[in-house]
Amino acid sequence: MKQNVLNTDLTGKVAVVTGAGGVLCSHMAKVLARAGAKVALVNRSDEAICRYAAEIVEEGGTARAYKADVLDRIGLEAVAARIEEELGPCDILVNGAGGNHPMATTDKEYYEPGDIDADTKSFFDLDDACVDAVFRLNFNGTLIPTQIFARHMAKQQSGCIINISSMNAFTPLTKIPAYSGAKAAVSNFTQWLAVHFSGTGIRVNAIAPGFFSTKQNEKLLWNEDGTPTARTKKILAATPMGRFGETEELEGALLYLVNDQAAGFVTGIVLPVDGGFSAYSGV
Repeated sequence: MKQNVLNTDLTGKVAVVTGAGGVLCSHMAKVLARAGAKVALVNRSDEAICRYAAEIVEEGGTARAYKADVLDRIGLEAVAARIEEELGPCDILVNGAGGNHPMATTDKEYYEPGDIDADTKSFFDLDDACVDAVFRLNFNGTLIPTQIFARHMAKQQSGCIINISSMNAFTPLTKIPAYSGAKAAVSNFTQWLAVHFSGTGIRVNAIAPGFFSTKQNEKLLWNEDGTPTARTKKILAATPMGRFGETEELEGALLYLVNDQAAGFVTGIVLPVDGGFSAYSGV
């Protein structure tokens, strides 16, 4: 197996990763397994996580795939019981489930006179049910797993929770008001949890990835001929390092935050991994 960059030893620990069917969180699951953790990959559909779990096992790690919807409390509680029986009680929770919805996204960056009557999806056309779904997936999808998996952490007086925030939690991106607001809520909730659990030995932090080109967002970033979209040009112009992040570049942040020795006094932070995007004023 590959060695982890911080030599973080998670032998004997059980890590639960929600949203593990995605590119970034599946990689996080692999990184935790390489550090010695027994990893439970949780996702709403099980096709991808079964493949990722098998890849971890092939590398010499311990992993199992569990199909569950983070918004289905009863179903998730049943899965949590299975995880505890098969792997052990949760020591590390990565709340990675999240996403956006097209009907909670405007077509244009800026409102212009006439948009209300035009054939375009403006702010006034956003579907409230879809906006609600985005908030529920990102915020409730962090709260419910934390309620379920942190219960044992609170009893054992130790544990680590990593939430996945976003660049748009710092400053909202155009066109995605619901997703930006929901991720801002995740960052705020991270700080709230850190204070709430401060006397229990549970540390709560978040990682805010900058811009990574993945299968989920490739249509927004690249034209069919492989050339960058206008949005990509704006992103790269606002990223001082001038490029997208590589998935492997999240490893250090993750391993640092779950390391009780290296980050034992670190709780309540939202750590950007963004190539300088959040630091750049545009001038």
